[in-house]
Amino acid sequence: MLGSIKGPQDVKRLSVEELPRLAGEIRDVLVDSCARFGGHLGPNLGVVELTIAVHRVFDSPHDPVIWDTGHQAYVHKILTGRAAGFAALKQEGGLSGYPSQAESEHDFVENSHASTALSYADGLAKAFKLRREHDRTAVAIIGDGALTGGMAWEALNNIAAFKDLPLVIVVNDNGRSYSPTIGGLASHLSSLRVNRRYEDMLDFVKDKIGNVPVLYDALHGFKKGVKDVLSPQVMFEDLGLKYVGPIDGHDEQAMEAALRQARDFRGPVIVHALTQKGRGYTPAENHDEDQFHSPGAFDRATGAEKPKGRIWTNVFSEELVRLGKEREDLVAITAAMLHPTGLNAFAEAYPERIYDVGIAEQHALTSAAGLALGGLHPVVAVYATFLNRAFDQLLMDVALHRLPVTVVLDRAGVTGDDGASHNGMWDLSILQVVPGLRIAVPRDGDRLTELLGEAVAVTDGPTVLRFPKGPVAEAIEPVGKLGEMDVLRAADGDPGVLLVGVGPMAQVCMDAAVLLDAQGISATVVDPRWVKPLDEALVLAASAHKLVAVVEDNGRVGGVGDAVARLLRDGDVDVPVRTFGIPQQFLDHAKRAAILGKVGLTGQDLARQITEAVAKRTSSVEPARR
Repeated sequence: MLGSIKGPQDVKRLSVEELPRLAGEIRDVLVDSCARFGGHLGPNLGVVELTIAVHRVFDSPHDPVIWDTGHQAYVHKILTGRAAGFAALKQEGGLSGYPSQAESEHDFVENSHASTALSYADGLAKAFKLRREHDRTAVAIIGDGALTGGMAWEALNNIAAFKDLPLVIVVNDNGRSYSPTIGGLASHLSSLRVNRRYEDMLDFVKDKIGNVPVLYDALHGFKKGVKDVLSPQVMFEDLGLKYVGPIDGHDEQAMEAALRQARDFRGPVIVHALTQKGRGYTPAENHDEDQFHSPGAFDRATGAEKPKGRIWTNVFSEELVRLGKEREDLVAITAAMLHPTGLNAFAEAYPERIYDVGIAEQHALTSAAGLALGGLHPVVAVYATFLNRAFDQLLMDVALHRLPVTVVLDRAGVTGDDGASHNGMWDLSILQVVPGLRIAVPRDGDRLTELLGEAVAVTDGPTVLRFPKGPVAEAIEPVGKLGEMDVLRAADGDPGVLLVGVGPMAQVCMDAAVLLDAQGISATVVDPRWVKPLDEALVLAASAHKLVAVVEDNGRVGGVGDAVARLLRDGDVDVPVRTFGIPQQFLDHAKRAAILGKVGLTGQDLARQITEAVAKRTSSVEPARR
């Protein structure tokens, strides 16, 4: 059946009897593709019928459908003609794991940071109203924890102020255990709440008896009391938003009926759908941890994930547990990333010292500030890309007060498969401006252990520790020290190039140094370990070389390379500095190694570019000597 689905109009043409077969085929595609490549399987298995209903009721892209978060948009992609693309899900040149404007007109926004869909939809609905496009409705689908983010509630507060916004909000609730309200009376009340005559009647009563407040309050109280019994989510109506539900999100016909009511109301309406994460695939349904939220490649028959080997997150997780035994003042915070950031082990060991705040990075940082003010040392573990959302809190709530908070950034640098929004390539730039902040970047697992201990020992300000996604790097032992920096390779003979390798880029520098030697260019390789503040010994080391090259897996603008250049300028050292990093652009999804190769962050590319730079410099100096 999926072969005949080229777009939403084909979904609308199907009979009610054909829809269960369509849902089954969609689930087969989801399981098959995620088994091969990994992906957000559980959330998408849970929204199959919900998404079918959305596309049968609304007219995408005329009615924009905004997903929050975008990882639950796989079914949407299938129903908008991209089923064949799942043969290369998240692979280079293949289908993105998130909505993508480049893929389809049905993907309005490239939405993968949570709690933003309601604000997008609010703006779209206001635009439709101002442009008198009265036949258009903005649809926002939010769930999977996104309602724990403060931005979602800021949006709801604003949406509620406009009673005639053409906006339907579908709350995909897959985390609650209560049963949906059922029965004729509940359905009837849901219909009344999205009936304009009902609203007009209430307004008429209010106008006529408004001067008798006791009578009006009694009637209003009775109405609200009935709804409190029948609708467990009346808090939405307390905000001034119409509410329909809860609806069984796997009953496609019930979802269609609720969505049609909401659409025809022509005002902001919440449709509350109860769904089951991992629906239809037994290993996902029975997976206690997260119902296969985002597994790697796995065996389709058993659900067993293929071994990943030892990754950076494992090293951090184990060391934090060990430090927690030594330090009773250590507490940990995460933003709905307990298992992905490795904090689950700390939670098991010290359950009273762990806080999962939901998708609320801003709150996480300021709560950490409060914990530090109370005499504790918080460790806040998040993905590097999500620190962007809490920059103000780190700057003004933590650093301004010189508080001992350690922020651990997992998935720093190029993460690859999840695309532009998930690459952690901004932190080393935006964090350079934070006064009193110290930043550590380990090159291997041994250094991660070492630097985490140093970070949590700091008592007079915040620290940041960042490391990449994937297998932990092979250990590179230092051959000497330069201040607090590790010398990984000393130049053989006359020092030519000083290679400053930031974290995992140290190995790239070591590879380049060997190739440079073959070209007759001697190279020293150092790992700063702490890249903010930079070690003053770097000034003396640079002055002894003819060229300095800084290599980092961060955006080139404002990163460590720029900080090194500034340090040398301030020290009156005029040795040229070349900076090698990620181009300041949004990167398409691909494997980390493939992206690093494309942007020239390999030993071979680095050696070639440095050789050319040395050759140009030599040729420009030669005539002056004559």
